[in-house]
Amino acid sequence: MDGFVDRLDPDMCVVTAVAGGERAGCLVGFAAQCSMRPVRFAVWLSKVNRTYRVARHAEFLAVHLLTPRQYGLAELFGGETGDEVDKFAGVRWSEAHGGAVVLDDSCAWFVGRVEQRVDAGDHVGFFLEPVESGGRAEAGDEEGGAQERGALLRLSDVLTIDPGHPVD
Repeated sequence: MDGFVDRLDPDMCVVTAVAGGERAGCLVGFAAQCSMRPVRFAVWLSKVNRTYRVARHAEFLAVHLLTPRQYGLAELFGGETGDEVDKFAGVRWSEAHGGAVVLDDSCAWFVGRVEQRVDAGDHVGFFLEPVESGGRAEAGDEEGGAQERGALLRLSDVLTIDPGHPVD
């Protein structure tokens, strides 16, 4: 399987969760649209992450795309643990639908209602129904077209980040 998986270079995103008065967020490499009608998106959270522990009780999650210029956000949400650091203290964020936390500097984001959770081993899939979305303009957005919007942050861009919660 390594020969297959090692060729993949998925987009990375930051997932944030709020529940029981706690905020959490982590860098995620397992995420994709999983249905067109109705639109659904799945994110897979590691059971060792604090974000997973908060997301288990969350009604909504926010999913954020980053560009390579936003490596600092990826480093913060992937390389630190919310068990030791308030990841939201040094970043611009706002409250969105259902109390979800949105990172203001992400290039694109959506808030999704958790429709289903699926245990798949060391990760749990959260299947989301999008209820709100937005983002900030990147250079070229005003001209339109995905070609001008630039690349998204990918797994190969973040390999140097040591996980805040390493997998055993």
